[in-house]
Amino acid sequence: MRKFGLIGKKLGHSFSKKYFTEKFAREQITDAGYELYELAEISELKALLAREPELLGLNVTVPYKEQVLPLLDELDAAAARIGAVNTLKISQGCLKGYNTDYSGFKSTLEEFCPVAQQGRALVFGTGGAAKAVTAALDSLGIPYTSVSRQAGAQELPYEALTPALLQEYRLLINTTPLGMHPQEDACPPLPYNSLTSSHFAYDLVYNPEQTLFLQKCAAAGAKTTNGLEMLYRQAAAAWQIWANQV
Repeated sequence: MRKFGLIGKKLGHSFSKKYFTEKFAREQITDAGYELYELAEISELKALLAREPELLGLNVTVPYKEQVLPLLDELDAAAARIGAVNTLKISQGCLKGYNTDYSGFKSTLEEFCPVAQQGRALVFGTGGAAKAVTAALDSLGIPYTSVSRQAGAQELPYEALTPALLQEYRLLINTTPLGMHPQEDACPPLPYNSLTSSHFAYDLVYNPEQTLFLQKCAAAGAKTTNGLEMLYRQAAAAWQIWANQV
């Protein structure tokens, strides 16, 4: 039996097992299974691999998309450029990291937000998912500013997000876990009432389907989308890597 799975700290929100279980059934792939592996620390990955020698591939979610890098034997060129991985291929005990978040986000963003209306983007969060997002924005030629809880050389603090500043950015992208199940009552702190119908809000969170961030943006007239289609596309790309189709 070929084994695949997802590693992360908390996985109660994840739809990945459902996606792959249904995929395997639909495509009559009878020799593969997919499981969730919660790791309290990324250092537990080595023990997991020793315990599950049939593992051939893993997806990686928060907070390990960057922390896993030192544990890899090889890094795909695109993932190295991005600086984060969300997919691992395991071959003869060697780990190679890839980033399929990038293509999943890029293609869904192009469909959601027409090029003529993209303008500038605010990216909430600076973790591994944010790195894939900003790499995609760079490739699309969309200027962006990152927002973090603490101001940095390249980041704005949330306190700087005034109504006037939000008028300069049409595209708002949440890459943080704020609003993710089971903490649905959280959202990035910004003056939502200053948003308009010319704004586009993209939340990488997909469970719940409508996060508080998206609810508040929609109430102000903004167009909204969540990360479910991105999940499907990055998962499909991961399967191509695992099945030696790329």
